[in-house]
Amino acid sequence: MSTRSLSTSPAQVDLSHPEFKRNPYPYWAHLRERSPVFRTYVQRRPACLITRHADVAATLRDSRFVKDRHTVGSRGLMPSLPGLKIMQALERSMLDVDGEDHARLRRLVHQAFTPRRVEAMRGRIQATTDALLDDMIGRGPRVDLIASLALPLPVTVISDILGIPAGDRGQFHHWTQQALTVTGSGAGIVGTVRGIGAILTMFRYVRRLIRRKRDDPQDDLLTALVQADDAGDCLSEDELIAMVFILLIAGHETTVNLTGNGVLELLRHPEQLEQLQAAPGLIRPAVEELARYASPVELATERYASADVEVNGVTIPRGELVFAVLASANRDPEQFPRPDELDLGRNTTGHLAFGLGAHYCVGAPLARLEVQVALATLLARFPHLRLDIAPERLEWRPQLVLRGLKALPVHLGMAN
Repeated sequence: MSTRSLSTSPAQVDLSHPEFKRNPYPYWAHLRERSPVFRTYVQRRPACLITRHADVAATLRDSRFVKDRHTVGSRGLMPSLPGLKIMQALERSMLDVDGEDHARLRRLVHQAFTPRRVEAMRGRIQATTDALLDDMIGRGPRVDLIASLALPLPVTVISDILGIPAGDRGQFHHWTQQALTVTGSGAGIVGTVRGIGAILTMFRYVRRLIRRKRDDPQDDLLTALVQADDAGDCLSEDELIAMVFILLIAGHETTVNLTGNGVLELLRHPEQLEQLQAAPGLIRPAVEELARYASPVELATERYASADVEVNGVTIPRGELVFAVLASANRDPEQFPRPDELDLGRNTTGHLAFGLGAHYCVGAPLARLEVQVALATLLARFPHLRLDIAPERLEWRPQLVLRGLKALPVHLGMAN
């Protein structure tokens, strides 16, 4: 069967630019219709965007699309810094390896994020949410919901799970935000240096923390990882540092974005908000629909073709950088009727907000629970919540893979 060459007909855009992040969905619809496997440039590198739901799902399941770029001799998006051994260790994290290497690392953390273990955290998550909302009342009626709730809740929870001291959690978010600028829009030399500097600073801190856990074990995930022995093969110190780095970023960034994006869309769709307030039991399906409609992770993290692979009649050559576009798949009309409508009663089976396949988000049960508790409690305590800024004035963060707000100014709807 003959295959088509890669199309370059649609316009090429900066996928990480804040203005693109404001409303990327018309572009994804255009690609789905005109060029569902589209070759473009990402961070000045040739890359394929895969946009239709069936193709995205197949790509995420296909072991020929690998995470380890070294196996195909490709250059990654992160800057190459010879001599920095720890940066090389980061490329061997759970997020960037395949096969048994990935399975081994995933087994070590999976037990901390099973649905049963996560459900046992409900009381802690509820108490943290209540405390944050109490503080909002004291500072209201106008607050930034990202800084006041969406960010501190998951940072607190993942830090508790890992065993990071409470006083260091704000600093961790600062480090991760700077680290994410390395693959952001227009990071430039200054942004790249700051991002790499933040990563190295975080690594030094985590190295000290690991040594403390060895000397004084605690009941937390980091201690368990330090003591883990998987078939006689313990994690090295560099592997531990990389694991903590990935868990911290993945453990709060998705939840921050899903909470912020979700509240924004509820406030922009008052009829759906009223439906949820009238029937709080809808919160679980509501969070799934918000994850589908306002995908907090826009692109699955990069993959590389380990052989010539045909997708939708297009041959992707070996070594090509590939992005499966989760946000596009979640708005595909072939999978979801009227996909551009927010419908909290929708059957969301098959949405890909948390990925699919071997690299399905290990923390998905935790993210779901955190957002369910946050939204249900927020709407119950502030039934007259409203935006305190025109939607078009909201600023989006310049990030490639993620889609989230810098801030979400709201009025709590309380009497002054």
